[in-house]
Order: sequence, then structure tokens, then C-alpha cells
Amino acid sequence: MARWTYGEMHATAEGFSLELAARGIAKGDRVLIWGENSGEWIATFLGCMFCGAIAVPMDAIADKSFARRVAEQAGVRLAVVGRNLPAQEMPCPTIGMEDLREISSARAADGSRSAAAGSGAGGIGRDDAVEIVFTSGTTAEPRGVVLTHGNLLANLEPIEKEIGKYRRYERIFHPLRFLDLLPLSHVFGQLLGIFLPQILGGTSVFIDTLNPSEVMRTIREERVSVLVTVPRLIESLRDQLVRDITTQGKLGKFQSNYKAGEKERFLKRMWRFRGIHRKFGWKFWAVISGGAALPADAEQFWSRIGYAVVQGYGMTETTSLISVNHPFRLGRGSIGKTLPGLELKLSEEGEILVRGENIASGYMKGEEVASVLDGDGWFHTGDLGERDAAGTLYFKGRQKNVIVTPEGLNVYPGDLEAELRKEPGVRDCVVVGLERDGNAEACAVLVLRDASDDAGAIVARANERLAPFQQMRRWTVWQDSDFPRTPTQKPMLARIRETVEREIGGARKAAVGGASAAGGIAGGLSDILQRVSRGTTAPGDAAAKLNLSSIERVELLSALEDRYQVDLSETEFTAADTVGSLERLIEQPEARAAEIHYPRWAQQAWARWIRTAVFYLVQRPAMLILGWPRVRGRENLRGVDGPVLVIANHVTYVDPAYILAAFPGRLRRRLAVAMGGEVLETMRKPPEGAGVFSKIFLRLQYVLVVGLFNVFPLPQQSGFRKSFAFAGELADRGWSVLVFPEGVRTKKGEMAPFRAGIGLLATRLRLPVVPVRLDGLIDRKLAGGKWAPPGHVRVTIGAPLKFGEAQTAEEIAQELQRRVEALGER
Repeated sequence: MARWTYGEMHATAEGFSLELAARGIAKGDRVLIWGENSGEWIATFLGCMFCGAIAVPMDAIADKSFARRVAEQAGVRLAVVGRNLPAQEMPCPTIGMEDLREISSARAADGSRSAAAGSGAGGIGRDDAVEIVFTSGTTAEPRGVVLTHGNLLANLEPIEKEIGKYRRYERIFHPLRFLDLLPLSHVFGQLLGIFLPQILGGTSVFIDTLNPSEVMRTIREERVSVLVTVPRLIESLRDQLVRDITTQGKLGKFQSNYKAGEKERFLKRMWRFRGIHRKFGWKFWAVISGGAALPADAEQFWSRIGYAVVQGYGMTETTSLISVNHPFRLGRGSIGKTLPGLELKLSEEGEILVRGENIASGYMKGEEVASVLDGDGWFHTGDLGERDAAGTLYFKGRQKNVIVTPEGLNVYPGDLEAELRKEPGVRDCVVVGLERDGNAEACAVLVLRDASDDAGAIVARANERLAPFQQMRRWTVWQDSDFPRTPTQKPMLARIRETVEREIGGARKAAVGGASAAGGIAGGLSDILQRVSRGTTAPGDAAAKLNLSSIERVELLSALEDRYQVDLSETEFTAADTVGSLERLIEQPEARAAEIHYPRWAQQAWARWIRTAVFYLVQRPAMLILGWPRVRGRENLRGVDGPVLVIANHVTYVDPAYILAAFPGRLRRRLAVAMGGEVLETMRKPPEGAGVFSKIFLRLQYVLVVGLFNVFPLPQQSGFRKSFAFAGELADRGWSVLVFPEGVRTKKGEMAPFRAGIGLLATRLRLPVVPVRLDGLIDRKLAGGKWAPPGHVRVTIGAPLKFGEAQTAEEIAQELQRRVEALGER
């Protein structure tokens, strides 16, 4: 995890703008941004704005062929690409997004600002384009929406004005922190992740997981005020809360409180559900939903337990917002009132029409921009709505032939039909969107050449060529020889959809490739799979393919861990592609999860002072008796202020003491030591059969080990995700981490193979890795000696290492072992 100040963000963006100018990229040139949400993403976007370049944001989950076509059509001069994305697919020079800080710093250090001369940055006006946003995920011919600085300002100015009325109240809660789980490639994600926090002087928080448990942990630990996400994750968080309450045996009490809170005021509901508010942290008060319609039951749930639920309405062509709910004057089920400066009316058919400065300047067609407006200056949204007497807008459905998933992604039926038509057995087909909690889900309707053809296999093969969120989980075979058609021979979609809805109804025909289970572990896997996919899948056999969206996958991971009390490997879980492989993961005995606690009190200031005093008054004198070590390679730590990842071979239980004695104070005072989580948990909570004195001794040992050596658990059997997350939290707060990658102490002196987990940890922490080797302890250990002559024990410190994203965890572990072994040859 990395933290950025606004000053650092500005400096990096300014340095990047100089880099663009040095590459000859000037006002009006296009720069593609393709990566996960991060500080580097924002700095790239702002850097483009500073020099007048036009950003072309791309979803991190976009197909590489689609990204390449967008780059070609937009004529991008440079692509800034995140890790694990195929930069080689770009038809232009590329920069690694994670290298942006280093590149910007080097460019700014030149002191040469003349490179920016003539870039045109000083002449940027409201009518100049700031970005071209291509609709996410379509595999048809890309169509870019051109947004100007004026479009952005037309959305931000009324919001800023309204916020001004409440600034004196905001000071009480300052700084506001927004956890933004919407991609920054979406305009709504930019609004809540880049611009609104700047207006408020607030903080944006991004995380790389959608796991409900991790989201809840982040909200609590980062003291998040507002969660910004899509409806599906809001539902997943609700389900996670209900699972937790059920596990605790408190579901009946919760249901009683839920009913009692129906007519209570906001503050009273907060107090009634204070246990839930304590779980999230008392600074958390609001949920903002975007990207798709929020189901009424989800809105009611969060409102009932004492949270403000804000949802707005808009689209890319309207620079995100058309209307938004007022956070302190919410209208149940509404999508708010129209933004000031924007006109809205309903057509005779009820279609929502809007006009104003925030409407996009047009669609990009080659070097030309085609208007999005009709002859009277109105933009036709293709959506249906109603307004009450107070002017509050209510969403009533979609008129356009585009399917918006619960994740807020657009699925174009033409793209799916094109893949289906590649199958020889398909005579004709259409894909219709079936209603699903205010959104829609793709359903394939097939006319087959031969009735004996396997329609399921046809859809499965087509799904393999589509992105996960595009895949069709429901299908049906049209019983007639052809679709009903209009006089121009177009399929009559309304009639087809009506027939399919009637056919499938509540049965939810099983989607090919959909998740299912034949009984499953304890009979529960099938239930979880169907619940996660909202009933769109039915039980099948163990060979059934899993075809889940990214959010469904993380929701499934969380649900399985909770149901079976296992901590599943994210790597293995991602690789699991069938129901059977999921069953095998859960059945593994080593996957049974132990409850591991992570002591944060050891990093408190008072604990650090005690630890420092004990080091100089007790530990250091004791080392003179046990055997003062001879330290080599300390010069490798010059200029290294931390945090770093320290790895060492493991010989005795006093190894950490020797390493602490060898390290300079600036690193030693902020070093956390990893220890076997199962052993540490046994100390913290002794087994039931232990005697009274044994329990007292173990608990005292736990306090001393954690307090004096700042130990944290690194489980050997399960729980790696939480342990790695805790290590990342430590690094984020400036703590270095010491890990013994062998996982066991040597018995005869030979070094055990380093576990691949250290490679994964090094990749995730992205810290310099300092290899350390301990020598001279094994002979004392084998001889049963408790002390050694001064200098007999040697601590050798190697030069810090950095690893690239292309290296696997196994390769990193092997390289680290070679480096530690080589230190013994010095």
C-alpha cells in the first residue's frame, strides 16, 4: 500500500507533463491510461491535463485486442500501462505505470522547464478536450465519447457550490475519506476518486480487492467516511454482514431490531445497530452507488441500519451526472434532482432528455467529432423515467438495446451475437436483456440448424471468446423455425424478450458454464454458488465450468471461507475453473482455517519506548554474554531508511536478536518480525488441556515475545492473505518486516528450500529486499552450548534487491535463497 500527499501528487503529475513535453507530446495529442486504480493513475491523468494532452482511459479488465483497437483508432502517441497488462500489444511507445514516480522525479530533477514551452498548456480552455472515454467492454467497433474541460466543470461547479453550504459541519468529520471501488477509467469513478476529494480536501482510498471482508476491514482501519461502489458490491457487503450475524447466533435479534427500526429516525437507527457501526468504525456514514440501478431492498437495508444511501443517475455522455440524491434529503427509490445548470424533460414516451454544458461535445469519428444532440440540442438518454411534483426523478427502465450488468458494465448484444454466429450449428440468434433488480442479464436465444445440436456447448464455446462480464449464463432454443420479424426483416426483439421471460420466468434456466455443484461439501456449495450468482445457476456436475464475474468470484471466495472456516489461497482459487476444483480446495485438510489475531498494540509509541529501553538495558548486555556477533556488509544499508523486507536463514529461536543487534537503530526501531502463526496463537490462547501454570506461562510468553520483538503471525497452514495484508499495513506505516523464508529452523546446518510465499510477499509489498545470513550458531546449537566467543557468530548483510513484476513467486524465492547462500562465501 502506498500513500500520496497532494503535494507529491502534484509534483509527480507536473514531472510527467514535462516528460510528455520532452517526448514531443503536446496539446491535443492522445495518451492511453490502462491500469488499476492508484496514485500513479491519477498523476498520469493530471499530468495529461497540465500539458493539454487528451487522456484515453481504459478499463483494467479490458480485452487486449479491444485496448489495441482503441489505441489505434484514437491515434495515441503514448500508453501508460499497469503491471500484468500486455504493454506489448500497444501500437505505440509505453511507460510502466508503476515507474511513473521515478520517471517524473528524474525529469523534474533536470530543472529544465523549457521542454514544456510550446506545449499549449497555458492556452487550455473550457472547450478543449480533456479525455476520450470508450464504452467499457464492447468488442464491436469502438466509439469514443469526447469530454471537455467545460463538461467536467459543469458537473463540479454546482456540487462545489452546494458543498459550501455545509463546510462548517464537515470540519467536525474532517478529513473525509472516500473508498472508491469504481474504476477511474469511468467518469463517475473520476468524479468521486479524483475531483470531489480535492474540493473537500479529503482523501481517496483505493484497494486491489473486492472481497467484502477486506472492504470492511479497510473501511474500519482507514477510517473511511464514504464508500463509492457498484450495486453488486453493496449487496455483497449486506450478505457478508448477515452471514456474520448468523454465525454469531444473533440473526433473530437482528431481524427483530430491523423491524423495529422501520419508523425510527436516523440517529436512533444508528444507535440501535451500533454493533454494526462499531464493526465499520464510527466515521463511516454513507454509501454512494453508481454505474447501475441499486435494488430497492439493498437501499432499504443500509438506510434501515443507519447509513445514508446516495445514488445518482448519469452516463458517460453527460460527464457522469444528470441527477443525484441529496445526502441529507434522501428520496426513497429516487435518483435525485437534476443538477443546477442542466435542463431535463421527459418525452411523450417517458424517455429522459437532457441538455446543458455537461453534455459531451460528441462521439469521435476519425479526426472528426459527431454531435450527440438532436436538432433542438437535446441528448436522448434512451432511459425511461418519471418525476414527481417536487421534481424528483425516478428511473423506470432502459429503452436502448444495451444490457447494463449489476457491476455497472455495458454489454452489447451485437458483440455476443457475433460470437454465437461463429458456431456452425447456429442458424440465427439474438441476445436479449432479461430484467434483474433494475438491471439486466444477457440471455442467448438460438435458432439451431439441427435440433439435436447441444445448445449448451455452443454457448459455452462462445463464452470462451468473451470477457467474463460479457458471458451468457442463460439461454434458450427458439421453438419455431425462425424469429418473428418486422417488414424490414429485423427480429422483433420486444416479442422475443416477452416470450423468453415467460418461458424462463422464475425457473432461471441453467446457464452454460454457470457455477453449480452436485451436492458439494456438506451439501452447501451448490446453495452458495446459486446465491452468489443470484439464482441464475442450477446444480450440475463437478466438471461444470465456473463462469463468474470478478465481483462474483470475490463474493464466492468470502462466502466459502465463512461457510467452511477455511482460508483459501487466492492464487489457487483464481486458477479454479470448475466446481470439482473448488471442492478439492475446500476438502484439503491443510486449508482448515485457524483464528489468527494480529497484535497492533506492539507498534504503539509506548511499546516502542519500552522495547528500546529493554534493548539497551537487557538485550544488548545479554548479547555480550551469549556471544557478540561480528557484522559484515553493514555498508549495504547506507542510505536505506526503510521500510524494507529483511529475509534470513533460520538457525535458532534467538536469530531475531542477532539481526536486531546487527542493524542500525533507524531500521531496528521499526522492524516487525514474522513468527509461525499457529505457535503464536497457541501462546495467546493455550489449549484446553493445559494446566493453570502452563496457561499463565504461555500467555506471559506471548506478551513478552510480541512486545519485546514486535512479532506478528505468519501462518504456515492457512491465513496467508490476512498475514500478507497485515505486513502490507506495517510497510505502509513505515515498518520494515523480517521473515525467515525456510519456515523451519535448521537441524543440522543445511538450508531448507525457501518457500514460494516469500516471493509472493516480495511482489505484494514491493519493498527492497535485504538478504541476511547467520553463521556460527549451528555448532553451538548441535553442541548444546548457550554462549559463544565474541565474533564467533557472524551476521552478513547483503545489498538490497528489487524484483520485477515479470518474475514469478517461485523464481524470486529461488533467487533469494541463492543470494543468502552466497553471503556465506564472503
